[in-house]
Amino acid sequence: MRHIVEATPLLLFIVVGTALAFDFTNGFHDTANAVATSIVTGALRPHTAVALSAILNFLGAFLSLEVVATIAQGIVDVRAITLTVLFAGLVGGMVWNLVTWYFGIPSSSSHALIGGVVGAAFLAAGTSAIKGPGIVSNVLVPALLSPLAAVLVAAVGTHLVYAIIRNVPARIRGPGFRIGQIGSASLVSLAHGTNDAQKTMGIITLALIINGTIDRNATTPVWVIVSSATVIALGTYAGGWRIIRTVGKGLTEIESPQGFAAEGSAAALILAASYSGFPLSTTHVCCGAIVGSGLGRRVVEVRWGLAARILMTWLATLPAAALLGAAAWQGSQIIGGVAGAAVVFLVLLVFALAIYVTADLRPVNASNVKAEWTGRPVPVTYLRDPGRGPESAEEPAP
Repeated sequence: MRHIVEATPLLLFIVVGTALAFDFTNGFHDTANAVATSIVTGALRPHTAVALSAILNFLGAFLSLEVVATIAQGIVDVRAITLTVLFAGLVGGMVWNLVTWYFGIPSSSSHALIGGVVGAAFLAAGTSAIKGPGIVSNVLVPALLSPLAAVLVAAVGTHLVYAIIRNVPARIRGPGFRIGQIGSASLVSLAHGTNDAQKTMGIITLALIINGTIDRNATTPVWVIVSSATVIALGTYAGGWRIIRTVGKGLTEIESPQGFAAEGSAAALILAASYSGFPLSTTHVCCGAIVGSGLGRRVVEVRWGLAARILMTWLATLPAAALLGAAAWQGSQIIGGVAGAAVVFLVLLVFALAIYVTADLRPVNASNVKAEWTGRPVPVTYLRDPGRGPESAEEPAP
C-alpha cells in the first residue's frame, strides 16, 4: 500500500490544535468518571473535587505510554491516511462529545475519537485503511467486557463492604468512608489521566509520523506528552457538570460505601487496561461500577430506564462518530487543502459556541449538580450552597 502524501506545516498545526481541543472536551466530558460519586456523597466539595481530579489527570498522563502505541498503530494503517483524515476524525469525535455532553449522557470519548478517525479513513482510502482485527481486539472486545467486569467487581465489592460494616455505628463509618472516597476518587483520576490523555498523544504522534516530522519508530515527543496532559487537566477543571449529575444522581442513589467500592473497582480495571495497552473507555468502566454498586446493596436501586438510554448511546457512538468524521472529511474536500480544513474548523467552532450558549440557558453547575434527580440532567431545583447539601430549593419559573 502506498503512503498518501498530504503534509504542510499549516495543516499539521491545525491537526495538532484540533487534537488538543478534543483533549479539552475529553477532560470535561469524562470528569464525572472520577468525581461524581465523591461529590454526591459530600466527600468532596464540587470545586475541590474537579481541582483534585485535574491535578491527578495531569500526573497520570506520565505513568504509561502503552495506549499511545495502540492508537497510533493498531486502529488504522498510517500508510493510507492523511492529515486531513486525522483532522476530520477529531472533528467527528468532538461533535459527538459536545452533543452527548449537552444531553448529559456519559458516552465514551475514546470510542468517539476512534469512530471519527475510522469513518474519515474509510471514506478517504477505503477498507484497506482500517485494521479490522485491531478494532475488534482493542476496541470492541474491551467495550463489551469492561462494563460487565466493572458491574461484577463493584457489586461483589459493595456487598462485602456493607457486610463488613453492618455493626459499625454510622457516626464512625460515615466519615471513614468519606476519607476513603477521597483516596479512591484520586486513584480513578490518576487512572483516567493514564488512559485518556494517551489517546490525544497517539493522534498527535500519528500526525507527526504522516507529516514526516518523526520516524515511524520514534518515541512520543516530550512536548506532546506535556501538552496533552496539561490540556486534559484544564478540561477536567472546567467541570462537565451535566454528566457529573447524570452519573452521580441518575443511575442510583449513592451512599459513601457504594462510592468507595465503585471508585476502587473502576480504578483497578482502568489501570490494568492502561498497562496492557487497551484504549479502554473509562466511561464504560465507571458507569458499570456505579450500576454494580447499586446491585450490591440489599435493596437494589438502579434506574434501568436511564441505564438503557446510556447503553443505546454507547452502541451508537462508534457508527455516529464515524459518520460525523466522514462528513467532516467530505466537507473539507469540497474546498480542498488547508483552506478546506480551516473552513471545517470554523464551522466546528460555531457549532461548539452554539452548544455552549444553548446549554447556558439552563445550566448545570456546582450549585445545583446535587439537586434531586427528576429524570433529566437539568434539575428543576437549585441548591443554595453546594457544600452543605440540599438545604432549601425552589422550582424556577418555566
